[in-house]
Amino acid sequence: MSISKTLPAAPVNFQSLITAHRGIILKVAASYSRNADDRADLAQEIALQLWRAWPGYERSRPFSTWMYRVALNVAISQQRRDRQQGRHESLAVEHEDLVGARDVEVEREEQLVIVQRAMQALAAFDRALLLLHLEGCGLRESGEVLGITEGNVATRLSRIKQQLRRIAGTTSTAGANDHGNE
Repeated sequence: MSISKTLPAAPVNFQSLITAHRGIILKVAASYSRNADDRADLAQEIALQLWRAWPGYERSRPFSTWMYRVALNVAISQQRRDRQQGRHESLAVEHEDLVGARDVEVEREEQLVIVQRAMQALAAFDRALLLLHLEGCGLRESGEVLGITEGNVATRLSRIKQQLRRIAGTTSTAGANDHGNE
C-alpha cells in the first residue's frame, strides 16, 4: 500500500512534500521494524502523525528536519509500546527480510546481517542518531531533530561508533570461528 494513498485529502503542499521526502519515512520504518508488515504499519502511522502534526509545522525550518523528528518520535514510541506488550523479537531470530535479495553474494549478506543486528542492539535514541548520521545530516541538524546540542551529538556518535565496532568485531570474530570449525 502506498503511503500517499493512506493519507486523507490534504493541501497540495503537504502531499508534495511527503512525496518528495518519502524516503525518510521508509528508512525510519525499516530501521525500527523487523518485517515487511510491521514496516508498512509503522510507515502508515508515521504518515498519519505527520498529517496530524502538519498544522504545527514551522515553515521557516527545513521540512526534512521536522519530518525526521516526527518520524523518529513515532518509531521510538511504537517500539516502546511493542516492548511493553511483549512483542519484542530476539536478535537471534533469522529474518530473510534483513538479508536482502538472494542474488547478492553470501559475504555481503553476512555483512548486512551483522550491521542490522548491531543497529538493533543500539538504544532507540542512538539508532535514531545513527540513522541521521548515515543520511548525511550534520551535527547541527541532527541536534535539532533530536533536541540535543551539537557537542552532545558528536560525543554520542563517537560512543555509538565504538559500540558498533565492538559489536561487529564480536560478531565477525564469532562468525570467523564458526567457519574455521567447518
